[in-house]
Amino acid sequence: MSEISSQHIVLIGFAGTGKSTVGKQLASRLGCASTDVDAEIVKREGEEIASIFANRGESAFRAAETEALEAVLSSRETLVVATGGGAVLAPVNRELILRSGFVVALKADPERLIERVSQDPDRPLLQGNVRERTYKLLEERKHAYDFAHLTIDTTSLAVDEVVERIAQAIQR
Repeated sequence: MSEISSQHIVLIGFAGTGKSTVGKQLASRLGCASTDVDAEIVKREGEEIASIFANRGESAFRAAETEALEAVLSSRETLVVATGGGAVLAPVNRELILRSGFVVALKADPERLIERVSQDPDRPLLQGNVRERTYKLLEERKHAYDFAHLTIDTTSLAVDEVVERIAQAIQR
């Protein structure tokens, strides 16, 4: 792990791009731990994300997200961190992410994203007309992930191919 010293590898991107799945396999490949910020929020808040949105609103969720992100990124051990799709919307979160390590944006074709997320009840921002919501949010966030050091389109790649590309980029 000397090539990234105490930096983290932070995965950003829209819902359904593969951040959590890639994060686990990348951590295994690199011999470090992985963490999912959404899972950290659930653990810290004692409430599922959809429930936080329903009961307390998006602003309460975003505040919890920033707290969880700060806690995860303050770890002294190198982590592969999978963020929630909207974590990058807050400037404070983008700064935290950039300061904390190597940032990889995962993206995918909108129809592939819809296919991946349409049956997931744990994605409160995509409830209702999933196609319409996905296209609307993708448009709103089209430049939100541009600050990444590396961007990978996961549309037609297997998870191990994505992991390999990130591992190679880290070793450069």
